[in-house]
Amino acid sequence: MILLVGGEKGGSGKSCLAQNIAVYFSKEKDASVMLVDCDPQKTTSDWIQARHSAPDLPWINCVQLYGKVRYELMSFENHYDYVIIDCGGQDSTTLRAAMSVATHVLLPLRPKRRDLKTLPHMDELVSSCSMVNPKMHARIVMTQCPSLPNQAGRILEAKEVCRTYGLDVLDSVTFARNLYDDSEELGSSVLELEPNGKASNEIRSIIEELMAAEAGSENNGVSGSEEYLRAVG
Repeated sequence: MILLVGGEKGGSGKSCLAQNIAVYFSKEKDASVMLVDCDPQKTTSDWIQARHSAPDLPWINCVQLYGKVRYELMSFENHYDYVIIDCGGQDSTTLRAAMSVATHVLLPLRPKRRDLKTLPHMDELVSSCSMVNPKMHARIVMTQCPSLPNQAGRILEAKEVCRTYGLDVLDSVTFARNLYDDSEELGSSVLELEPNGKASNEIRSIIEELMAAEAGSENNGVSGSEEYLRAVG
């Protein structure tokens, strides 16, 4: 699996999500993982440096790549179980090159108007890259969602806006939690700081939903996150 976490909107938690997914596959699935930092801000590279400086945290392979990265990513696929790509929040040669080989693309968006305004361009981006890479499955995931019950309707409405563009949206979401920032600063992950916490369950839910789609199974119900949102929204 080559999983790209990218999109046009910055500040939606792409790096944090990519890091936690990499830890999930490495720690909980005992898989070989290559984490690729394609973001010029080098957020994930800084995170990996902090991680490798902590003797109690397991090593995760990480490289920086920019530009025409297609063939480098394809070579990683032959040597690792999972290639997780963190790509910057803008349309670029790097993003399109990564989408040309990715099997899965996660597009994090916050349920905010300024994030939703990027949907027309993201729709065009996904459509054009799908013609080059028909095996690519792109899905939006709502991140940094407000946890107050009276804001649940806002999250559901944002999902519906995404669906009007024909874009798939995960039922699973992440909520705004300090633990995501705290773990990133330490080079760690929410899965390591609070393995049984709510943030860890959010990450697992996102990955399990992706893997269910990978296996070709249909989810006839809704996730715990979606059920909660509908109940309070």
